[in-house]
Amino acid sequence: MPLLRSIATVGGFTLLSRILGFLRDILIAWVLGAGGVADAFFVAFKLPNLFRRLFAEGAFNAAFVPQFAGLHEAEGGDQARLFAERALAVLLWFLLVFVILFEMAMPLVMRGFAPGFVDDPEQFARTVELTRITFPYLLLISLVSLMAGVLNSLDRFAAAAATPILLNLSLIGAVLWLTPYVATAGHALAWGVAVAGIAQFLWLLIACVRAGMPLALRLPRLTPAVRTMLVRVLPGAIGAGVYQINLVIDMVIASLLATGSISYLFFADRINQLPLGVVGVAVGTALLPRISRQLRAGDETGAHQSQNRALEFSMFLTLPAALALIAIPVPIVSTLFERGAFGPEATAATAPALAIYAAGLPAYVLIKGLTPGFFARQDTVMPVKIAAVALVVNLVLNLALMGPLQHLGIATATALSAWLNAGTLAWVLRRRGHLRLDDRFKSRVGRALAASVVMALALGAAAIAVAPWIDAGGFLRITGLVGLVIGGLLLYGGLALLFRAATVDDLRRIVSRRAA
Repeated sequence: MPLLRSIATVGGFTLLSRILGFLRDILIAWVLGAGGVADAFFVAFKLPNLFRRLFAEGAFNAAFVPQFAGLHEAEGGDQARLFAERALAVLLWFLLVFVILFEMAMPLVMRGFAPGFVDDPEQFARTVELTRITFPYLLLISLVSLMAGVLNSLDRFAAAAATPILLNLSLIGAVLWLTPYVATAGHALAWGVAVAGIAQFLWLLIACVRAGMPLALRLPRLTPAVRTMLVRVLPGAIGAGVYQINLVIDMVIASLLATGSISYLFFADRINQLPLGVVGVAVGTALLPRISRQLRAGDETGAHQSQNRALEFSMFLTLPAALALIAIPVPIVSTLFERGAFGPEATAATAPALAIYAAGLPAYVLIKGLTPGFFARQDTVMPVKIAAVALVVNLVLNLALMGPLQHLGIATATALSAWLNAGTLAWVLRRRGHLRLDDRFKSRVGRALAASVVMALALGAAAIAVAPWIDAGGFLRITGLVGLVIGGLLLYGGLALLFRAATVDDLRRIVSRRAA
């Protein structure tokens, strides 16, 4: 499958998932607001997702996918499936033990992840209880991530990209129908997470069978290929999961601030995750197996071209998204979340956090597009060294800024450390000769930036004009935001063509089977 079409496939399903995610978050904001129950659920939800991104998505994108894709290219499907089954066995038994130990030690774990809750026994107990419900999700979703890696390596992106939709549907169903039958809406959401893990596992298990790659359960065995993968897992996990680690640092420090700080950052990050997921995750998912196969075949030129086009495409979409979020954060947050328990004060605290996170959005996406340049060459050590530096910088900035800026200092530290990470990754790849930005990339990204700046200035002016609609609430508020979004999209599209940041043929090729 052509690269841009692969990106579009992943991005399209991710967009649908993010739209459902927004509906889910609107319901959560309506029911929970930004109080203690919301903070407890967000911690309970974030913990298994952190380890999932480290053990599964991060580790297996870095270590498993290049090996599987290489074996499939060189030795055929049978050997690749055998390797996948052995990797599955190791992951299953390791995570089963890990989950059991964490369940037993959850009160101690929470002292490390949410130390600010310790002085409030009720809040602490609630957070422990909800996390014990959600944490087994880690086991199932990690197996899902491995199966997704198998499918992506076979250029079958749709089933894996659609998997998060099941999570959002499960949480929406839980908050609507289960809430009356449990202690709080937070408990309903926690059980929704657990049910989603089962649904996602069965979905991809069936998809693997249909793809001709059924995975049998084996006893764990440390073959040379599995040992090689395990050596690469830890640095690959940290390198690919640095953004999530930064968010956990944010959560730990935010728990020490005023009640609601975790929720403000959560809702701001959820909006920021839309372009990050649609563009950044899609680029990283599609690019890694493609470059791995090209390098295995000795096509270094093709690998450089793939990386250039992926980075160009991601910046073409990310730059306008970032500047739009910076230009109109208040209309976005108020329209999406300000109802029920989520009041104007929460909007006022969340909107600037969104703008700050958005300033780091291009860096987050660049990290997704640059790390495959290391992982495809089976180098998982250098990204972790760079990630370690970025983590230290993030922690230092958090501690320095949390006092004067409160939760906004946390968002600022995250954005700055992301730019440091992305810049260093690019510098190292360039010095090694593994990143050669061609003239087309340099020209088009500069033009896309110019078009994005003009669009953002126009959006800011338009937001002032429709402010009475936004303040009125209800249907007028929705109409005002929809008008801003559609106007911004049309204006950027026109400016991109005018400035020659893209051509009509480029846009057609995104959805064409003839994409290059």
